[in-house]
Amino acid sequence: MQSVREEESSSIDQEPRSCGDNSVWAHVSPLLSAACSDLNEGELIHGDNFNLFAAMSALEIMDPKMDSGMVSTFYSIDEAIESGFAPVPISSDRTVDVQCIIDIMDHLLACEATWHMGHSLAQTVFSCIYVLRPERTSSHALLHSFCRVIRATCRALVSVVSDARTNEEEDLFTMTYGLPFNGDEDGKGLLLLNAVEETICRQLRACKATSSKRRVLEELEPLQTNPQLEEGFCKALLCRIRFRKHFLHALNCMRRPQGRGLELARKHIAYCIAELESVLSSVEFLSLETVENGKNEMEESTTGSGRHPIGFDPNLNKRLSAPTPPRAIKLLSWKKAIDYYVKLLHNLDQICAFKLEPDLDAVLQFVVQFQKSRPDLVARAHLQVLIYNLIHR
Repeated sequence: MQSVREEESSSIDQEPRSCGDNSVWAHVSPLLSAACSDLNEGELIHGDNFNLFAAMSALEIMDPKMDSGMVSTFYSIDEAIESGFAPVPISSDRTVDVQCIIDIMDHLLACEATWHMGHSLAQTVFSCIYVLRPERTSSHALLHSFCRVIRATCRALVSVVSDARTNEEEDLFTMTYGLPFNGDEDGKGLLLLNAVEETICRQLRACKATSSKRRVLEELEPLQTNPQLEEGFCKALLCRIRFRKHFLHALNCMRRPQGRGLELARKHIAYCIAELESVLSSVEFLSLETVENGKNEMEESTTGSGRHPIGFDPNLNKRLSAPTPPRAIKLLSWKKAIDYYVKLLHNLDQICAFKLEPDLDAVLQFVVQFQKSRPDLVARAHLQVLIYNLIHR
């Protein structure tokens, strides 16, 4: 009796159904199953008008590499947040919390460098839930201010590359695809980060102070709970915060009209390079507890500690990445990201050192010499904008 009911229900499901808008939907699963059983490997069923162009543009449904609508882990950002994927604070243990924040900072650096190479913003920098929803971190001053500055930096870079129009069609650099990109509060990120930097500087001085001076600073709460790690964590955070701050300052100064901010931008660039050296030197302290990962894994890691960061999912915004099949993105390692930024900063310094004289021969000579260093998209965009403003001032 049960089998008869199942046959009846299956036959009912296969009957055409009217949707009320003069369209009729038919159940095609039996047809597809029969077709699949008759097809050999490599064969394809298609209509008469299916040509090579259609074949190149076709999407393979349910293939993760082709179908951007497939869900890997979470259906939405809200679901990821509700599942505890990106907690605030990250840990009740303040030492672990600081460790995780440094890992997030390092991974964001790798994501940003990968984005500069022409990959999607949605699958790199904005794969971080803390960057996507910075309002959630308002109770965590360090993480909140850092994410705000990251967003402001992305907006500044998209602006200059869009104005320069030096990116190629395959570069997804300027595509934002509906991401929450223009936050009104992002402009306050530098002010917030300055306040956080000042607090950490005081905490660093407190842990270095002698016993007599330490009594005066007893009211200052330490960064974390392990006194032996206090100095190392303070230094690791400060160099990352200062690099991020000076980098945004340099970008803003370079956009000032008539080259008025170029000298100041060079000072910020010099600070950035110095802070990156400090960031590199902090890896010895950060990787003390992760030596067991092995040298090869550390070389390919996107964090200085070698640990996996919390709050990142590259597939979270896959539906926003592009109307075409999503690219498989391999992030630059943390060390390669730092190498990229060192090269970028040197290129930007060359641009800032260029004398703004309306001499065509001098401009051409500088461009030819500049291209020998094989500058990347961001550096080329700044040079393009500078030359354009020089010609049209």
